[in-house]
Amino acid sequence: MVTVKRHQSLDDQVALVTGATRGIGEQISNQLVELGATVYAGAREQADITAKEQRPIGLDVTVEETLARAIERIKAETGRLDILVNNAGIAGPRSPLHETETRSIDETFGVNLRGPVVLTKLALPLLLERQGGRIVNVSSGMGALGEGMSGGYPAYRISKAGLNGLTTYLHGEYHDAGLLSNAACPGWVRTDLGSPEAPKSPEEGAETPVWLATFRPKSASGRFWRDRDVIAW
Repeated sequence: MVTVKRHQSLDDQVALVTGATRGIGEQISNQLVELGATVYAGAREQADITAKEQRPIGLDVTVEETLARAIERIKAETGRLDILVNNAGIAGPRSPLHETETRSIDETFGVNLRGPVVLTKLALPLLLERQGGRIVNVSSGMGALGEGMSGGYPAYRISKAGLNGLTTYLHGEYHDAGLLSNAACPGWVRTDLGSPEAPKSPEEGAETPVWLATFRPKSASGRFWRDRDVIAW
């Protein structure tokens, strides 16, 4: 049985959300603010973050220097980081692998996988200062090994499978130090990356990642979730 213990409020806690300008990332940021967190909303252009209750922070997940500056700023301003939500992602090319240009593969891997790995590396010292630091990786069922991967989008699927691998690695390496690491599949959502025909709104897509961000120390970790239920990798 999966044990879930949750914070009912995130007052005095600090969160960093990447890809926060629109879609699921914007809604994750909004919902974390509603729970009381101080939210650093990550964007390439800070001016794209318009919510007054959020702290815009400039970062490009493909440029390590911007990530390092973001973490340094958070440390200088708050002295802590409790939640990291690796949300930024792109769909990449739809064509099958043999028809996909290498530069498109590199671009998709850079945003969806390398970026979260590097940002997590930089954020870990702050996250590990307190028991119960949380990393939420916004993944996809399209990267689930057991759900089948036909239908194109090779770089996206493989990068999300890699993001799931990062999630399990972090659990194995750092769980004894108090870190909670989980991946979330938001489902098919009406976003730029999704489709207007998708059944879920961005608000609904954000629900499970936000729920994971409320987990208390020693709660469930190292798992893949959809609609608040564990699913297979």
